Amino acid sequence: MTQKKPVQAEDLYRLEILTGLSLSPDGSHVVYARQRTDKETEKKYSDLFVAPTRKGKPLQYTFAQTTDLSPLWSPDGRFIAFLSNRENEKQFQIYLLPVNGGEARPLTKMKGTFSSLSWSPDSTHLAFAFRQTDDEESAREKDEQKKTLGLTHRHITSLFYKLDGAGFLPQNKYHIWSLNVSTGSARQLTTGRFQEEDPVWMPDSQSLLFSSNRSEEPLLHPYDAQIFRIPFKGGKPKQLTDFKGQKSWASPSPDGKHIAFTGFTGEEPWWKNQGLWLMPSTGGTPINLTEKYDLTVASLTLNDTGGAPAFRPCWSPDGSALYFPVPEEGKNSVKKIDLSTRQMTDFLAPKGVVGALSFDKSHSGAAYFLGTVSDPNQVAFADLKKGETKILTSLNSFLKKRFFNEPEEIWFTSGPAKIQGWVLKPPGFDSKKKYPSILEIHGGPRMQYGFHFMHEFHFLAACGYVVYFSNPRGSRGYSESHTAAIWNQWGTVDYEDLMAFADLMEKKPYIDKKRMGVTGGSYGGYMTNWIIGHTKRFKAAVSQRSVSNLLSMWGSSDMNWSFQTEFGGSPPWDDFDNYWKQSPMSAMGNAATPTLVIHSENDLRCDIEQGEQVFTALKYNGVDAEMIRFPEEPHGLSRGGRTDRRIIRLNHILRWFDIYLKT
Repeated sequence: MTQKKPVQAEDLYRLEILTGLSLSPDGSHVVYARQRTDKETEKKYSDLFVAPTRKGKPLQYTFAQTTDLSPLWSPDGRFIAFLSNRENEKQFQIYLLPVNGGEARPLTKMKGTFSSLSWSPDSTHLAFAFRQTDDEESAREKDEQKKTLGLTHRHITSLFYKLDGAGFLPQNKYHIWSLNVSTGSARQLTTGRFQEEDPVWMPDSQSLLFSSNRSEEPLLHPYDAQIFRIPFKGGKPKQLTDFKGQKSWASPSPDGKHIAFTGFTGEEPWWKNQGLWLMPSTGGTPINLTEKYDLTVASLTLNDTGGAPAFRPCWSPDGSALYFPVPEEGKNSVKKIDLSTRQMTDFLAPKGVVGALSFDKSHSGAAYFLGTVSDPNQVAFADLKKGETKILTSLNSFLKKRFFNEPEEIWFTSGPAKIQGWVLKPPGFDSKKKYPSILEIHGGPRMQYGFHFMHEFHFLAACGYVVYFSNPRGSRGYSESHTAAIWNQWGTVDYEDLMAFADLMEKKPYIDKKRMGVTGGSYGGYMTNWIIGHTKRFKAAVSQRSVSNLLSMWGSSDMNWSFQTEFGGSPPWDDFDNYWKQSPMSAMGNAATPTLVIHSENDLRCDIEQGEQVFTALKYNGVDAEMIRFPEEPHGLSRGGRTDRRIIRLNHILRWFDIYLKT
């Protein structure tokens, strides 16, 4: 019998990730996109597979060394539409693949970015949001000299002009288009200075719904989108909602008489519970169906091996119920709400994370992504007639040859709050031994850790560390008051909760309290910075893609000025002391913990100067510190960066902790 090996950093090359899913109308097959990494080129490719839901094995449908994404089965079951960059690595197009055989053919030859494909119910058209490439960029691509010399300058006129992971944004906005799948003729349905997104068809195939922020100054009121309806043959959009607040994921009822959507009232605070709303399709006063349940409709459980995508509210065929995603206590479940009684029940609630839910036409079956603490993601299918659920795929089977423990769930008290956490012990754990430990802190901060596979945690545990992590106040997945607790109060109760967990852990007989480390990224990096300025209990720290100075964060982040909504609502020149009080840099003079600073040079969320300030302050004060900078990478390096760089990152984290916690 082959002996199992511990989780390794290089396993990232072998991990396959699910990125999109669609169930056939008759429920017999599910198409999904499976991403893999080519070690030689360091590129990620994605292929389409089709799995039978009853008997048989998945079959690969596309084979090119390209990226095929967002598969969507046509309502008549004859075609699969998807996005692919097979003709130009930098430009995706819409393709159509016959289900019963034949090559995929391109439907578009457009320059720009596609989003949100949606089939018309009669299977004759596709709708999508599209942002055209700016004329200046198109002209530069045609000029060989300009292509060789590169960009000379950027002329910025928009308040929001960059986005982490995407770079500098075009001047053009997303607009709604429709595409005749027989002729390939595309028609732009909306124009103008406003951004329009997330199109979905009405049941009669004659009109579409979409969301758009058309306030007088959208960039100063980013959380004020409305729901609109427009004829697919063109015409003036009709606004259906009229209250301030964010609205998205519009979903028409099967009879077309009602529209469900997600959103909240008022523009601030942006982190308030996002509810499930219902309104007449002609307009009128919406009703918040989930108001009494104190939950948010979203998919917010963190992982580093492929997510569980959110999905728009799904209707039952008779229009009597709605299905929607909810993060709760480390899980991401699917809830069902009866529209006549307003009673909510669990529809899919495994001890894991559910995403990308897709029903067949009769609702006799549902396909979805399922992730757990021991399995990054699989395609699952629920036979609703038989009441049975099964896994259709066997991705990442090599993990069965890896030796790792599952995190142990733990609840503890911090002040008036009950906090959920997890403890991951090393393989071959011996309760009689003393172990070094690492406190991991999540980013967001309005996210949650939970029952989802974290390669980083398993890697560190495999190297002999007890890894523990939690959802302190400020996290999602609990009550709105739990989420609200740190509004304009960063570094207060969140710090108390994390220290309470560390207090609990250092009392464990297997924890060596003289060898405790701490790390986190983004907001977790903020808390790491805050911790080293307020306590010397940790012997080593790794601060990743962090926030350190709220004053310089304002305006330099891709969040731009809207960052201030987290800190009282005023710009820093009107509330200087408040921003500085909540900045880790204000206490950096007290820091004495050896700290490794990790930051990506193309991080547009938390600019690299945030990490540079921490590194410089520590070195200036004589604290042992190093900095690892990753070129070209964005904020999300640890989850989606180039694989060799992700591995280097993990090895540096391990190296740093080994120096101070094992010697």
